[in-house]
Amino acid sequence: MEDHLKNKNRLEREWEALCSYQAEPSACSVGRGEPNAKKNRSDAVVVYDHSRIHLKAENNHGNSDYINASPIMDHDPRNPTYISSQGPLLSTVVDFWQMVWESGCVVVVMLTPLSENGVKQCHPYWPDEGSDVYHVYEVNLVSEHIWCEDFLVRSFYLKNLQTNETRTVTQFHFLSWMDRGIPNSARTLLDFRRDQRAGMVQTKEQFEFALTAVAEEVNAILKALPQ
Repeated sequence: MEDHLKNKNRLEREWEALCSYQAEPSACSVGRGEPNAKKNRSDAVVVYDHSRIHLKAENNHGNSDYINASPIMDHDPRNPTYISSQGPLLSTVVDFWQMVWESGCVVVVMLTPLSENGVKQCHPYWPDEGSDVYHVYEVNLVSEHIWCEDFLVRSFYLKNLQTNETRTVTQFHFLSWMDRGIPNSARTLLDFRRDQRAGMVQTKEQFEFALTAVAEEVNAILKALPQ
């Protein structure tokens, strides 16, 4: 792995291959059509028709099943391991909490600041204090702990006002991953959450950083093994 990272030409070729990759099928007609297009934060990042999270339209405030989010499979495609989602817009916060509820999510990993260089990256989808209601979902901020300058942890009490069911949702908010930049060290990301995937990669530097993080984790595991 270390030799792999040192070979800059190989990294360059792999990055170019990643950029030129086209999924098959690659249709995004649902996300680009009306009225869903306005629910996308960026025209460049729209979910594939064949791989998107479907909301229950009958429970949606706009009678829509669309949200810009995709399941990420591991071994069994019937049971997605992760959901990759854009940072909610003001108009899609309700959809976000519906997705969290219907998907049974109890952990949210946020890899973006709310804004970067004056550009909004994500609308705050939680209350600063107390509780807020998003359609039929009441979100109560229970606690907020700053672990270090790189990340903090929030705990939410989520209630479905239609059924009166409740659950706890924990949010891990990583603050050092910029839209087109990288954290100062892979260690901060590994310490943040060792078992989370890093999400979408937009630059070659982010691609190399992701590989570096994997290399450091593998080395740490190997060193911990009995000799």
